[in-house]
Amino acid sequence: MVKTAETYHVPVLLKASVDGLDITPNGTYVDVTFGGGGHSREILSRLGPGGRLFGFDQDADAENNVRTLFPQAPEAANGEQPGNGEAADWPTFTFVRSNFRYLKNWMRYHNVDHIDGLLGDLGVSSHHFDDESRGFSFRFDAPLDMRMNKRAGKTAADIVNEYDEGQLADVLYLYGELRTSRRIASTLVKARQQKPIATTHDLMEAVEPLFRRDREKKDLARLFQALRIEVNHEMDALREMLAAATELLAPGGRLSIITYHSLEDRIVKNVMKTGRADGKVEQDFFGRVESPFRMITSKVIVPTDEEQQSNPRSRSAKLRIAEKK
Repeated sequence: MVKTAETYHVPVLLKASVDGLDITPNGTYVDVTFGGGGHSREILSRLGPGGRLFGFDQDADAENNVRTLFPQAPEAANGEQPGNGEAADWPTFTFVRSNFRYLKNWMRYHNVDHIDGLLGDLGVSSHHFDDESRGFSFRFDAPLDMRMNKRAGKTAADIVNEYDEGQLADVLYLYGELRTSRRIASTLVKARQQKPIATTHDLMEAVEPLFRRDREKKDLARLFQALRIEVNHEMDALREMLAAATELLAPGGRLSIITYHSLEDRIVKNVMKTGRADGKVEQDFFGRVESPFRMITSKVIVPTDEEQQSNPRSRSAKLRIAEKK
C-alpha cells in the first residue's frame, strides 16, 4: 500500500533537526533521506530564491512524493531525478533517486563543490514498516524482501537461504546484537533444508522456539534489523556518506543527523567527535584532538514526551549536530 506524501512518514524531531542546520537563505543544503519530504519542506520554507536543496532517496515510493509536495518541479529525466524545480519565489529543489552513499558523485554531477548543511533521518520510515508488501515488519506476512531500492540487490530471503551458517551468525551478531546468533543461524540453516524461507511468517516460524515470550518482540525486532542492515548495506553506506559530507561541507556548515539504534549512532558520534567512523583519535603536538568538526550539541537531543506519544517511531531517536571548523 503506497501512502500519500502527507501520511507516508511523520518527520521526527522536525524543528530541532532543521534548526540545527542554522540555515542561510541563499545556502546549499542536502536532505539525504527525503522519504515523505517533511524535513525537505521545512528546509525549503527557510530558503530564499537563491537557496538550493538536494533531496536523496533510493525508493520509488519516495520519488512519487515529489509530485505531491513540489508540483512545480518538471518531470524526471529517465526516471532518475526530476532536476531543478524553480518558481519566482522558490529556492531550487533537485530530487536525486539514489542511495546517499553516492553523495559525492551526485554533487560533482550537479557542479556543487561545497554544501552548507546536511540533514539525515536514518533508519526505516514509518511508511516502510506499515507497508504490508515490503517485509520490513514482523506484523505482516509478506515476501522477505527488505530492499530500500527494489531495483537491485539481494533480498532478505536470499541472505537467509544462501549465506552459510557462519555468515548468518556474523550478520545477526554484528547488526542485531543477538547473543544467541549462532544458535539462530544454525536453526535457520536446518529450517531452509526442509523448505525455502520465503516470507516473514516462514522466518518467524523457524525462530519462534528460540525466543522467550517476554523478549520475543524485542528479539524479533533485532533479527529483522540485522537482515535489513545487511540487505541495504546500511553501515557501509552511512560511513561513505559521512566521509563525503565531511569533505563537502564548507567551514561553518552543519551536520544534523537523527539515529535510531546504537550501531549507526556510534558511527555518527565518532565522525562528529574525531572525523573518523572508527572513532580513532588523532592529536596534535600539544595533545589536542584533531577533528574537522565542533560539536554543537554536548548531549543528544531526544523527542519530547508529547512527540514520543504521538509518533512511536521517535521513541528511540537521537539527534546530534556538529559544525565544520
